Amino acid sequence: MDLQLQDKVVIVTGGAKGIGAAAVRAFATEGARVAIAGRSPAEGAALAQEVDGIFIEAELAETLACEHVVDETLAAFGRIDVLVNNAGVNDGKGLDTSPEEFMASVHLNLSHVYTLAHLCRKELAKHEGAIVNVSSKVAVTGQGDTSGYAAAKGAMNALTREWAVTLAPDNVRVNCVIPAECITPQYQRWFDSLENPAATRAAIERLVPLGNRMTTPEELAAMIVFLASPCSSHTTGQIVFVDGGYSHLDRAASANHSKWE
Repeated sequence: MDLQLQDKVVIVTGGAKGIGAAAVRAFATEGARVAIAGRSPAEGAALAQEVDGIFIEAELAETLACEHVVDETLAAFGRIDVLVNNAGVNDGKGLDTSPEEFMASVHLNLSHVYTLAHLCRKELAKHEGAIVNVSSKVAVTGQGDTSGYAAAKGAMNALTREWAVTLAPDNVRVNCVIPAECITPQYQRWFDSLENPAATRAAIERLVPLGNRMTTPEELAAMIVFLASPCSSHTTGQIVFVDGGYSHLDRAASANHSKWE
């Protein structure tokens, strides 16, 4: 299927690694031109060279850095068609942290989402573009001991629908993709820190009804790119789970999965 993204210009935050990097590659495969924004210069520069895009080093929690991302993208490509808000980190700031630490966590994971949408609005309206937010199942299921991240991702879900209403008159679509147990480099580092990584991963995978396996970054990327493309031209305000049924299907489905084998 031609997703009609040839020469469209896409900003992907946190695009140097994991889900973001998979999305960058998927957009490039469709002929889009990609600006990778984030704070991983070695990986970002290498990926930008691979896909013939640009890497913009930026601490996205700072407003001036977000302005720099937009300015550099326009200088390089002359337009912005798609914004993918993917950057974020589950920093484990739970209810035992101070209110100041909580607010710092929310700021870290949420402020750039608003700032970049605000800064890109005119360009997106000009080209009838799209915003795709990458949230987390934590905002829906809870996790424990990660209040700041959960609050930021819950706000991202709410802003997806708020902005879908706000931007509908400009024919700008806004949607959200939610991963659950996705095998990113960050997740793999956590596995590697454990005494028995294989057993822990197997226990998690048994909870995923579809295939009893973790989601791949490429599977998330495929949905991100589709929602960003004109092929989803009448889809907006949607929160789409790409998680093998982890968030919503009965755990008994996982327990009974093998009885048919």
